[in-house]
Amino acid sequence: MRVDVLIVGGGPAGLTAAIYLARFHLSVVVADRGGGRATLIPRTRNHAGFPEGIGGAELVGRMRDQAARYGARLIDAEVTALVRLEDGFAAAAGEQEVAARAVLLATGVTNHRPAMDDAMHDAALARGLLRYCPICDGYEVTDRRVAVIGTGERGVREALFLRSYTADVTLIAPDGAHDLDAAARAALDAAGVAVAEVPCGPIALADDAILIGGRAFDTAYPAMGSAIHSGLARMLGAEVSPDGCMIVDAHQRTGVRGLYAAGDVVLGLDQISHAMGEGGVAATTIRNDLAARVPIRRSA
Repeated sequence: MRVDVLIVGGGPAGLTAAIYLARFHLSVVVADRGGGRATLIPRTRNHAGFPEGIGGAELVGRMRDQAARYGARLIDAEVTALVRLEDGFAAAAGEQEVAARAVLLATGVTNHRPAMDDAMHDAALARGLLRYCPICDGYEVTDRRVAVIGTGERGVREALFLRSYTADVTLIAPDGAHDLDAAARAALDAAGVAVAEVPCGPIALADDAILIGGRAFDTAYPAMGSAIHSGLARMLGAEVSPDGCMIVDAHQRTGVRGLYAAGDVVLGLDQISHAMGEGGVAATTIRNDLAARVPIRRSA
């Protein structure tokens, strides 16, 4: 399969780019392995234009339909290999091989989860007992009992952020052993954030609460970091940050000619709106870069 652009990842960034590129009359394939973070969001209320909120799976479904309407081809496959060719790239996507003049990586990240089985985790997420993004939904836990599962700099930062929504915030270390220096403890104490010196698990669900460390909370926020899916970029020698995020210029270009990146895999704000903006920038840059190599002209 030969196309102008291969997009790896079918979340908000990749699908926004697919819509733009298809409407630029370029041939586009989106390869998506499924399970993206956006599809796990029960309801987002930060996304402009949906005052009552919209489920992540519904939003992604609408975007998939829109991209397909304009000619983008969507395949359910994981890209496991990406190599540089003289005039572009070749990718192994499931059982298919895709050759593309340009590639956009929108592969995202996966949050590290607390020790819960999949069924309990998904149930807690659907009921709002477990949340991963205080920027997205901190408003929904205003004046509620909130646990932050984490420690160290990341846990402290998230606990202090959530303190602006509620007076009842407790920091609980995943394994019961906190990594907090005197300055961190002083900052938490000054803010009125409790530090639980007990093990996190086992976690259980009640009718309207999540039970952690023997205490009931209305919501828990894991602050345990993420796995960043930049392996394909590393295959090609693209630059990444120390924690694995891809580094791009202001137009979403990597240091590898013809390779671009957008969304959560890029160093920046992990938000749907931000990912969509980067997708639009990347698509426009790709179109213009390809046109500079071979003019794009519509036949009569």
